[in-house]
Amino acid sequence: MDISYILQILIGFVGLVLLAIPFSSNKKIINYRHAIYAILFQLFLAFILIKVPFITNLFSYLAEGVAALQIATGKGTEFVFGYLGGGDLPFELAQKGSALIFAFSILPFIIVMSSITAVLWYWGILPLIVNLFSKICQKLFNIGGPIGLGAAANVIVGQVEAPLLIRPYLSKLSNKELLILMTAGMSTVAGSIMVALVSMLQIQFNDLNLIQHFLTASILSVPAAILFANIMMPSNEITDFEGNETPKIYENTMDAITRGTRDGTDIAIGVGSILIVFIALVYLVDSILGIFSINDQALSLQMILGYVFAPIAWLMGIPWEEAVISGKLLGIKTALNEFVAYAELANLQDGLLSDKAKLITLYGLCGFANFSSVGILVSGISAMSPERKPDLINVSLKALIGATLASCMTGTVIACFI
Repeated sequence: MDISYILQILIGFVGLVLLAIPFSSNKKIINYRHAIYAILFQLFLAFILIKVPFITNLFSYLAEGVAALQIATGKGTEFVFGYLGGGDLPFELAQKGSALIFAFSILPFIIVMSSITAVLWYWGILPLIVNLFSKICQKLFNIGGPIGLGAAANVIVGQVEAPLLIRPYLSKLSNKELLILMTAGMSTVAGSIMVALVSMLQIQFNDLNLIQHFLTASILSVPAAILFANIMMPSNEITDFEGNETPKIYENTMDAITRGTRDGTDIAIGVGSILIVFIALVYLVDSILGIFSINDQALSLQMILGYVFAPIAWLMGIPWEEAVISGKLLGIKTALNEFVAYAELANLQDGLLSDKAKLITLYGLCGFANFSSVGILVSGISAMSPERKPDLINVSLKALIGATLASCMTGTVIACFI
């Protein structure tokens, strides 16, 4: 790593923090010490998760588990959907890869993984991991137990399921704590989504353990989310536990399987529906923008987003000559959603981005920070605590900005180690 790149990384850390300050509700009481702690903690976690052999070996076993899960899910989809779900084709395939149908080959991973996650939660395996990470965050960033648990749980469960774990405390949380909860929810991706994304991207990243990188990205983004929430709404208010720290969600293993399956089905249908609508909208917008041109190139939404987000991509450690391509993907993720952006990354032509730039971009895209997620979070948490709806709406824009910057900060952190 040469001096100029080290300087770029340092500018990236400072620049991303500076981008958040104009959105602060009280710039005078921002605790920059906590910001430094968060960045150092991210660097420490990244080193452990990427460089320590024992941990990387664990991720290798986890990758084998994901591969087994893909095969097992394939058996289920093949039984239900036949050749549409991966079974033997009744005809000769003319083009390699053309038999892969997203709805039948990718979305079922979400359903199966959601069920497995629910079972592991009921058995107490996931709460043990989440509680440990939660307590570390509580000590480092001076946050209460409920918000520490809610933020940390986003590494494993979905952005709406995580608040469910602290439902009795939602009415008591300060606005800053609500902001932390929403920012953490939108700067991470759920375990069920990770497996689907691994299946989408494994051709583009065939030499990498993608489940390791997706888990690392979500873990690193939690302290980054707390960092940006503390900058945007600094406050010393703390809500703490008043009893059982890990509430009971499922009655038994069968209840966990059935409810996890139902929740996963809802998520899969939602993902598929959103993809249909947003891809159609992008096509319509591009059709209108295509009337205009710049340097003999038809204007498109991707082109506009690329130039808008290119400086942020540069702050993540991506060379300027590749920043527009990476910026386009970051913009698509924010304007549309992460699935559309990852689909673009999966189909990216060889040579447009270096391997390092592609991996940094993968980290920067790892999160639910988009406008549709804001609506999902506000409606989901409002259903659990209706009286907090005005507060949720009030902090939602800050949460979207903070979550976007948190994922980008994670990209900058990982650029130090690859």
